[in-house]
Amino acid sequence: MRKHVMGVLLGAGLLSVKGWAQAPSNSAGQIRAITTAVPFLLICPDARSGGLAETGVALTPSMYSMHWNVGALAFMPERAGLAFSYTPWLRALGIGDINHFYLPAAWNISEKAGAIGASLTFFSLGKIEFTDNAGIKTGEYDANEFAISTGYSHVITGNLSAGVALKYIQSNLTGATTVGGLTTQPGRSVAGDLGVYYQKDVTLKVKPQPLPLTLRWGVHLSNIGAKMAYTTSGQKDFLPGNLRVGYSLTLKLDEFNSFTLANDYNKLLVPSAGGAAPVALLEGIFKSFGDAPGGWREELSEVYWSIGAEYDYNRIFRVRGGFFYEDPMKGNRRFITLGAGLSFRQIGLDAAYLTSLVQNHPLQNTLRFTLYYLWK
Repeated sequence: MRKHVMGVLLGAGLLSVKGWAQAPSNSAGQIRAITTAVPFLLICPDARSGGLAETGVALTPSMYSMHWNVGALAFMPERAGLAFSYTPWLRALGIGDINHFYLPAAWNISEKAGAIGASLTFFSLGKIEFTDNAGIKTGEYDANEFAISTGYSHVITGNLSAGVALKYIQSNLTGATTVGGLTTQPGRSVAGDLGVYYQKDVTLKVKPQPLPLTLRWGVHLSNIGAKMAYTTSGQKDFLPGNLRVGYSLTLKLDEFNSFTLANDYNKLLVPSAGGAAPVALLEGIFKSFGDAPGGWREELSEVYWSIGAEYDYNRIFRVRGGFFYEDPMKGNRRFITLGAGLSFRQIGLDAAYLTSLVQNHPLQNTLRFTLYYLWK
């Protein structure tokens, strides 16, 4: 399906993707969602976290930690892992050619040497048709965005690890189309991630027998990098820098059954005025904690959170569910997720489904699928 983009919107910096995809308009004019360049970097990439309402910063480490918390890689229980995820995006809008792909890999070399990881995220926006103010077609292009990441994680103490990642990002929404005298270009940037992860096994002294419990928490800074420019006009826009904190609890009920509860909180490290705010990167990060027009109440409303639960039977079959909440003024994403997973020996398949609690939301009925392979 073709998407029409007016030349005047190109002049505004092409930053309406998050608002179009995740923040339905409000007739009362109360929506103040923060917009940035390349919001695809914040899309939940895998079906496991997708079934857990997009929690992930403190889950069991895996190759998906490249997205959720690079610091966790050093505690990955398997020797290595490789996965491929596919998400048909915004199908509720009747658009059939927007797709999100994610390919992560990780190798836990040793406790002494640490762990390394890499990932490729590819976001295809399909064919975009460009028109001028009079509605006359001026061109079309198969728009796409991608990010390539590499990461390293190391154990600091017996229970604590940390990691860093570096990523290259390219966003080509126009194919360098010139509209109304405005010359566009692919947006390019380099960004970094920093993560800290902690896990500890304890025992709950309950009757008739004690129960093993694993406590985990994580902190992750992601997409901290240079602003991105889509035109030669000099305007640059913030990347979706993000602070994610959270915890998880895994209760081993017996030899075959376990239950995990996870809870994440997120805050965009971008000025409330949006990605085009005329401030430097570090200044924008610090301002993001106290610049909301509505004061501290609005500042708190910029924190969105999610909670998810997973039941695991013998590491073969898993059932998941979760709830995600974002303030109506800041994007209005409120949804319930369901998921399931099957694994046999070293190969596994996960699927997730999202149902929105907001009527006519673009994310309604979003599906995610992940196929993975683990080397023990």
